[in-house]
Amino acid sequence: MLIILDRDGVINEDSPNYIKHPGEWKTINGSVQAIVKLKQAGHRVCIATNQSGIARGYYTIETLDQIHQLLINELKKFNTEIDAIFYCPHTDEDLCLCRKPKPGMLLQAQNKFNISGDNTVFIGDSYRDFQAAQSAQCKFILVATGNGLKTKQKHNLDTPYYKDLAHVLLPQT
Repeated sequence: MLIILDRDGVINEDSPNYIKHPGEWKTINGSVQAIVKLKQAGHRVCIATNQSGIARGYYTIETLDQIHQLLINELKKFNTEIDAIFYCPHTDEDLCLCRKPKPGMLLQAQNKFNISGDNTVFIGDSYRDFQAAQSAQCKFILVATGNGLKTKQKHNLDTPYYKDLAHVLLPQT
C-alpha cells in the first residue's frame, strides 16, 4: 500500500507563519515512530506538502531540503527512510496542478510507484488534503493534529479520524 502523508500538522507541528528554517521544525510526538511502523509493515511512505513559502520568498528550496533532512536523519536512527518527498513551491495564484487541493502530488506518487488510488491512503489535517485525496481517488484519513480538529468541526467529512499519526489504523485493502 502507498501511504502519503501531509507534512505540516501531521508529521511536524504547523505554524501560521510557515516553517522557515530548520530550527522551527519540531516533530509531533509519535510521528517518526509511526512512519517507522508503516515502513516495517511493508508500505511505501511518501510526503506531499504545499510549500508556498518558497514562492513568497520566506525560504529557499535549499532551506526546505535542510528541513526535510532533519526528518531523514531521525528516520535513519531507526534504519528506515521516506520513499519520496513531493512538494509544491507555488501559491494559489500560480494555478499549478500540484498545489493541494489539486491532486498533482498524489498522482505523482502513485505514478512513481505504479500504485492505484485503491491502494493509496492520504493522511492529512486539512480540507485541502481531503479534496486532493478525493480527486486522486484514494482513501483519506484525517488527524486531529495541526488543523485537523478545526477541519472536523467545520466540515462534515465522511472519513476516518484519529488523534494523531501514531494512532492511525489503516483501512484493510
